Amino acid sequence: MNLFELSLDKNPANYVSLSPLTFLKRSADVYPNKIACIHGEQRITWAETYQRCVKLAAALSAKGIGKGDTVSAMLPNIPAMFELHFAVPMLGAVLHSINTRLDAESVAFQLDHAESKAVFIDSEFAAIMNVAIKEAEVAPFVVDVEDATFSAKNKIGQFEYESLIGEGSEAYQWELPEDEWQAITLNYTSGTTGNPKGVVYHHRGAYLNAISNVITWDMGNHPVYLWTLPMFHCNGWCFPWSLAASAGTNICLRSVLPKTVYKLIKSEKVDHFCGAPTVLTMLINTPAKHKEGINHKVKVMTAGAAPPAAVIQNMEKMGFDVTHVYGLTETYGPCTVCAWHDEWDELPNDERATLRARQGVRSAMLEDLMVADPETLEPMPKDGVSMGEVFMRGNNVMKGYLKNPATTEESFKGGWFHSGDLAVWHEDGYIEIKDRSKDIIISGGENISTLEVESVLYRHPAVMEAAVVAKHDDVWGEKPCAFVTLKEGKKATEKEIIVFCRDNLAHYKAPKFVVFGDLPKTSTGKIQKFVLRDKANAL
Repeated sequence: MNLFELSLDKNPANYVSLSPLTFLKRSADVYPNKIACIHGEQRITWAETYQRCVKLAAALSAKGIGKGDTVSAMLPNIPAMFELHFAVPMLGAVLHSINTRLDAESVAFQLDHAESKAVFIDSEFAAIMNVAIKEAEVAPFVVDVEDATFSAKNKIGQFEYESLIGEGSEAYQWELPEDEWQAITLNYTSGTTGNPKGVVYHHRGAYLNAISNVITWDMGNHPVYLWTLPMFHCNGWCFPWSLAASAGTNICLRSVLPKTVYKLIKSEKVDHFCGAPTVLTMLINTPAKHKEGINHKVKVMTAGAAPPAAVIQNMEKMGFDVTHVYGLTETYGPCTVCAWHDEWDELPNDERATLRARQGVRSAMLEDLMVADPETLEPMPKDGVSMGEVFMRGNNVMKGYLKNPATTEESFKGGWFHSGDLAVWHEDGYIEIKDRSKDIIISGGENISTLEVESVLYRHPAVMEAAVVAKHDDVWGEKPCAFVTLKEGKKATEKEIIVFCRDNLAHYKAPKFVVFGDLPKTSTGKIQKFVLRDKANAL
């Protein structure tokens, strides 16, 4: 018998399930008077945040919400959205954050697929949510969330957020999950192969990726974080939990307006924020008078469509410290980082920017990363040329896809998570994304499914064939470009096609360009999208 396994079992003294809920309790205990959230005139301490979360959990429990139930939220980056990241898991329930840019049909699908029992709605999205709830088969109870910084008060729910918290008891006894593998949140992909897939996170992964953020970004204690990244996107890349772990301050931001971003950086001494390349581009192109007066170090984390080296270079010229990361919904957000080496500081600006634009190496809590042949899983040579698929494995890889065992099994084939992204491996072990095998378009940090757009185009009475590809854009990273073959005898203009798509899709998904003509195909009739991408970028 192994000497070290003899009577050395897990017990409550030496084993506790990992959960980000412990971060909130610690910050409330250790730094009760530190400010957790700032939103307009609101200042909420960590002690108050913890108390509000406990009372909200108690109130939801009294309404019948319990372990395994889904609670949905259609909210911007306001304190309520932050609080739900703790209050819902306290019940053993699962938080489902909805993309605020979606159309009613897409929202209704998610509500049904997730079997939502409750939904929290901000006034700004009341109209679209009212339609979605009527279209959905489920009948969740609705909680209106009023925001003092938003003038319109559109109420469609049975309850109001602050009143609901008032109903809860401070004495509510929440518990950590018995099993850290228990689901904590549900996030939907863009639906690259039809309907979006529901990605399930667990407490262990949320805990570890939150800590990974703190280590990777060297956040330290009490960072001041500006919410330019949507909290609905991979749970804000797990930063709600990272801020609790580091007892930081959340600077809430309802809308990303460059002038407001600069104002808050200066007034609140913001030292960390995340943003897609499009956000950085907007900040770069803001008039100089708004940029003046930043006298402290500000760290920026960027991901999404690979940021052009020039964007990183321009941000650095403005005095920002840029960290480039990469990840997917399935990896809790960032799982690789372009980790910096001191000796690179001596390189010319353009070379430094080129190095920073790479997706990098595995982050602190990702166990393994490789670029390999998608069929054999044989690692590709680290020559910066040989292209393969990016594979990951570790605790911050999703549990799987909700109600989709076949796709889950396929994505984990061979004991690795298959990202679907194509990259090269450099000699120093850093990866660089070269293409997306699923043809997904990333515009302003948001994923757009080409198949979804194409399905709408095919519904137009004049369209015979259609294909959608990404066209490079200096501001948004990428924009959808449609190639359309019209039916014989039918007519349509570019404007008519775009308006039709906007009427049937979330506006950001509609093509910005339409090219008419025959589509290039292989001998088997498959449309050659790589040819179309070249044509789109030559326009």
